[in-house]
Amino acid sequence: MVRHHSRQISLTEGNIAKNMLLYFFPILFGSFFQQLYNTIDAIIVGNFVSQEALAAVGGASGNIINLLVGFFVGLAGGTSVIIAQYYGAREYDNVKLAVHTGIALAIAGGAGLMVIGLLITHQALVWMRTPEDVFPMAETYIRIYFLGTVPNVIFNIGSGILNASGDSKKPLFFLIVSCITNIILDLLFVAVFRMGVLGVALATILSQTVSAVLVLYTLSHSRDCYRLFFREIRFTGRILKQIIRIGLPSGLQSTMFAIANTLIQSTINSFGSQVMAAWTAFGKTDSIFWMILGALGITQTTFSGQNYGARKFGRMRRVVQTGALMTTVFTVFISIVIILLRRAVLGLFLSDEETIRIAITIMMAEVPYYILYVPMETFPSACRSAGDTLRPMLITASGVCVFRILWLVFIMPRWHTPTMLAYSYPASWALTSVIYFVYYYRMKWLVRYLPKDLDPKTVIAEYRSRKVS
Repeated sequence: MVRHHSRQISLTEGNIAKNMLLYFFPILFGSFFQQLYNTIDAIIVGNFVSQEALAAVGGASGNIINLLVGFFVGLAGGTSVIIAQYYGAREYDNVKLAVHTGIALAIAGGAGLMVIGLLITHQALVWMRTPEDVFPMAETYIRIYFLGTVPNVIFNIGSGILNASGDSKKPLFFLIVSCITNIILDLLFVAVFRMGVLGVALATILSQTVSAVLVLYTLSHSRDCYRLFFREIRFTGRILKQIIRIGLPSGLQSTMFAIANTLIQSTINSFGSQVMAAWTAFGKTDSIFWMILGALGITQTTFSGQNYGARKFGRMRRVVQTGALMTTVFTVFISIVIILLRRAVLGLFLSDEETIRIAITIMMAEVPYYILYVPMETFPSACRSAGDTLRPMLITASGVCVFRILWLVFIMPRWHTPTMLAYSYPASWALTSVIYFVYYYRMKWLVRYLPKDLDPKTVIAEYRSRKVS
């Protein structure tokens, strides 16, 4: 029998701020290494291949990959929420069922995504109006990338299982190993063997396979309740239903983001390969912010989810407040750093002065307004932790995706510049944040999926109370 061994950071007891930071930094560093090998890809391609290759690996490919992989990772994210709630409630038998259902979903879904990705790549690039000088390299990169979809999804779900149980250190180790592997293979395939974009793609999927093997080994050799037994990998109907209920809205939200970004990328492509390269270089810089916000979101969702499962609703509110403060501080700090170092950072990817100037113009239309995004990370994380994902998805889809599409339709034809396109981001953040303020303080998200033995009014009163258990 698998026993529970509490070696992880306590999410339901102790100092909230201290424990959140201890949990957050391994996730942040893990995200850093994940972004690092994507950034190394861009640096090596930009310096050893060409500006067109950089555009192919970045903007032209990223949105198609995010469209499919992002949907499934969002769907499977329901596994992490379910496990966090069961873990906090000490329902370890249900944790075990959720782990095996999640891995089964990763294998089946990853295989399906691989097939779909290979089939739609060419036509998707045509729809995005990818320039002729970028098209062949982008197609090669995406097709190779999709061959590694199964290990990619397995790693994401496996690390989510570990994070949900309070262990954020092992996924960090896996990503460090994966990053080092990717850098070595990048240099070997691109700088030595001169394989170009093909070499970058092969390095990426091989390093992802290494991380997937490491996470499966760890889960299968654990002595905790989330131990994986390969012979028991199968779907459990009621668990799968819960995962889909929580994860499907997140998957759909990711898809809608990708669709909106694909339309935006199509507009970017219309400006030519120079603007594409500038936008790609800024995107690599911009990813630092999203890396930090993503780590904060995972931290808050996991802490809130375990406290929700443990029925510590007052402590859950303190988690949300602490998360909001941490998110604000990190957002202000990273905004200042990016603005001050903008030319030096962009110079890592670009050498042409005019392209750097375009990238700086795009950057200054977004970075000073990062603070507008804080409520969009804090409040949805709280909602997801309580199992409420549908309505936050609709809020985000309307305030971000639909808004940006309307921007493309009504604003861009009149002011057709890269800067005006960039302004669509902070404008959508401001609108969506206002809506989230209203939704969060109405409190219905907290009691929508409560166990039947709990009274909603009592739970809301406890959540709002200054006393924390």
